[in-house]
Amino acid sequence: MAGRNRKALEVIQGNLTKAQIKQRQKQEEKMRGPTGNIKPPSYLTAAQKKEFSEIAEKLVSLGIFSELDVDNLARYLDSKYQYIQITKDIKKIKPTITVEDDNGNNKVIANEDYPVIVRARTTLFKECRAAASDLGLTITSRLKLVIPEPTTKEEKSEAERRFGGRL
Repeated sequence: MAGRNRKALEVIQGNLTKAQIKQRQKQEEKMRGPTGNIKPPSYLTAAQKKEFSEIAEKLVSLGIFSELDVDNLARYLDSKYQYIQITKDIKKIKPTITVEDDNGNNKVIANEDYPVIVRARTTLFKECRAAASDLGLTITSRLKLVIPEPTTKEEKSEAERRFGGRL
């Protein structure tokens, strides 16, 4: 669908009819997706499954996570754990190595493996950051998301019942 990105009902500033509001509410409710059967995928490790459950619980309580997002969160955790592992590996490898030349002199040269591993780490970092942003795991991404407010019914006064919002 071409045009502007859809905004959540809570942030629309235009004048909407009651029918339009009701229609938008129904559409938004359908788009949220079910939250009753959120389980970590089987391909995650035990530690990843534990973290998955913790993050999923927090995101569900914010109203921004459903069963449709399970694979995104799993990919985020997989990238995160790979990033952590490769960072540990980089600390074990030095950017330069000392080799002995033909004359028996020690010579310091660049380690050819180091830039390859650093590029892989950078790629994993970008994957993690993109997935975290998509899921609302960063403060800036949460500020961009419209977190639905819990609806509370307030008692209307006699004047509001008689005259509606015309007062």
